[in-house]
Amino acid sequence: MTWRWRLGEFFGIVVYVHATFLLLIGWVALLSLQRGGGLAEIAVGILLILLLFTCVVMHEYGHALTARRFGIRTQDITLLPIGGVARLERMPRDPGQELWVALAGPAVNLVIAAALFLIISLFAGIRTLTDVHFIGAPILSQLLWWNVAMALFNMLPAFPMDGGRVLRALLARRMEYTRATRAAANVGQLMAFLFALWGLFNQEPVLLFIALFVYLGAEAEAQMVQTQSSFRGIPVRQAMVTRFATLDAQETLSDAVRALLSGTQQDFPVMEDGRVVGLLTRRDLLAALSESGPQAPVTQAMHGALQPVEAHAPLEETYQRMQSEDLPALPVTYGGHLVGLLTMENIAEFLMIRAATGKFSETFTAAGQSH
Repeated sequence: MTWRWRLGEFFGIVVYVHATFLLLIGWVALLSLQRGGGLAEIAVGILLILLLFTCVVMHEYGHALTARRFGIRTQDITLLPIGGVARLERMPRDPGQELWVALAGPAVNLVIAAALFLIISLFAGIRTLTDVHFIGAPILSQLLWWNVAMALFNMLPAFPMDGGRVLRALLARRMEYTRATRAAANVGQLMAFLFALWGLFNQEPVLLFIALFVYLGAEAEAQMVQTQSSFRGIPVRQAMVTRFATLDAQETLSDAVRALLSGTQQDFPVMEDGRVVGLLTRRDLLAALSESGPQAPVTQAMHGALQPVEAHAPLEETYQRMQSEDLPALPVTYGGHLVGLLTMENIAEFLMIRAATGKFSETFTAAGQSH
């Protein structure tokens, strides 16, 4: 079960809603019932949530469409109870481009807020923003202030909010990208510490949750960039496995199970007439066994449209691809021939060895590939 459902596709980007989003709808309905509200109040509360998350989707599309201008594809957008996530295949390393991508989301919220203010002023005769109330106000007024709050919250200089990326982009104009990321992460973690203190002293559990979210998000961003920088200048061939098993396109899932149980390898390139025609992963094998049975051909469960990676390709870009496409492994080819298998496990071991030795040599790396 993927725990998310497809809502639709817009501008070539698929939008999903996570199953936990239903918890938010239930929470809003429960609050209305506790206040003694009737069905009408519950309906208005749910409508406000749906409109607000429509604005969240527009916010994420601001990031996605701006990134597209710089040649960066977006995998999809997923709605969660805490907001939305646009899965960009990568963040731009150019500080100017990252600045535009990061600012695009909050800018969309401010444009929405300005449009709502114009509508409210036309129909209610309001002239200044201070005349637009929030508590107990009509739904459009609440939506206006939620968009302002969303823009301001996202501009906090802390990962994973947009403000953290803005801060990194500005710092990266003066220092190396990895150092800029660590500096921005430190600012975010300091902010998380302040959030936690304020939440403890004022008994605000929501602030404690936000503090944890910000702290972990900042550390995750710093670790990810540090990992990617460790791959810079290294070709795939230095991290690939060179001793591995393959499956023939004519074999069945039962044959794949025997190959799986005979060793530690979990993902298998599928071959036909000496060519790589797909990759059978452990998770797809298990799913296909329960759906189609052990006598189904491996071609029915494999990733058939998978593009192998060339041995000389940059490891940094390949690792990003594996992350964005959620691939546990990739066949490695040279001159059209299968020469290796790149797995997430081997990449992790490659990093650990590099951290332990502080340097690499072709001979040393090749010796560690065949375990």
